[in-house]
Amino acid sequence: MAELARQNAPAAFRPEKFGKYDIIKQIGQGSTGNVFLSHDAYFGRDVAIKVYDIEPDDDPQRAKIARKMFFNEAQMVGMLQHPNILPIYDAGEENGKYYVVMEHVQGARTLTAYCRPDNLLRTDDVVEIIYKCAKALHYAHKRGVIHRDIKPSNVMLTPDNEVRIIDFGIAILKDADISRIEGIAGSPSYMSPEQIQSAEITPVSDLYALGAVMYELLTGFRPFRANTLSRLLNQIVYATPPPIHQLRQEVPEELEEVVAVALQKEPMRRYSSAGELAARLTRVYQGLRLEYDQIDDEENFALLRRLSFFHDFSQSEIRELQRASEWREYESDDEIVREGEMDDRFYVIVAGRVIVESNGKALGYLAEGDCFGETSYVKDIKRTATIRAGGNVTILSVSSTLLEQVSSSCQLRFNKVFLRALLQRLQGSNSAAT
Repeated sequence: MAELARQNAPAAFRPEKFGKYDIIKQIGQGSTGNVFLSHDAYFGRDVAIKVYDIEPDDDPQRAKIARKMFFNEAQMVGMLQHPNILPIYDAGEENGKYYVVMEHVQGARTLTAYCRPDNLLRTDDVVEIIYKCAKALHYAHKRGVIHRDIKPSNVMLTPDNEVRIIDFGIAILKDADISRIEGIAGSPSYMSPEQIQSAEITPVSDLYALGAVMYELLTGFRPFRANTLSRLLNQIVYATPPPIHQLRQEVPEELEEVVAVALQKEPMRRYSSAGELAARLTRVYQGLRLEYDQIDDEENFALLRRLSFFHDFSQSEIRELQRASEWREYESDDEIVREGEMDDRFYVIVAGRVIVESNGKALGYLAEGDCFGETSYVKDIKRTATIRAGGNVTILSVSSTLLEQVSSSCQLRFNKVFLRALLQRLQGSNSAAT
């Protein structure tokens, strides 16, 4: 259902209402119908209404497929309730038009945007997204639903980067009474070999497609590419995709192995379930996060080392303070410290600048390398000024309690530098006790 991502697409048919749903505007257009925005006043939520284009006089075969896709999705109403599956709320028929009502996510985009070599996600972000997809598919499979059309345009990311699998129009439902779409159905580039060969479709067919999506998110290329459909299908059945490390060197070997297992030609050689794939991705993710944390620590160390505040510190003392502190990001006008509150933290500005206020009046500003929070030296003393971000600001926040746990030499160095910086500031024009 990549069509959901197409905004303001033209359409000849613009109804005013479907059932209890007033139509606001069209937000998508696809081969089997159009998508409209509506508002469900009863539940107080925006919804997307997919209206199937079922006109047998125009194209009987297309109308037949659209009708089956409608009944497939209508069967899903209230059936799949998982945080990573787009919920379907309602379905119905109005004046010969069939429609399905689902969640509308304002500002959502699909994974298609991140399938280009020049716009790839971080490796750990890819692992997290595919992990959530695997958990969602495991949930669906346990309820007898095989998606059969997993592809980047059928995985949505909300503005909060939450995952939603969408479009169950050609799904296989176990023990369903409706007539399902048989034969080759789906998107060729992500079809499993058994789908192409019209063999039995099982839950691990979805795992193959998910492996193809993971390959593309990691490299920016599909596993198999050809200039004709017949050559593409032949590659999927018989060829081996180029190794991932040839296209993106930093992808770890264990993650490349996960993708290779998911893309096995024989279903029995893939992971036995989406749950097993999710478990394997968990271990890969833990290793990646440890690696990224180490990289972040080195980058943060380099940032601190260049600040005038830390010029007198040894490397070991800076690393001690890193372990006893937190890095915090603030946006313009965010309050970092509030006047009248008690706080036991010391602060060093790593990047950006802050505004010092007292009684609602701006007294001055502090910039990169400056520090504030001297009232932390005195127990139960309230802050005498408000510190507000004057743009994007990065702050190193050091708890007085954690500072007591570092070495004596590090404590003495910090106290000496901090107090010296405060004395220099008090002699200047931007003085204010914080």
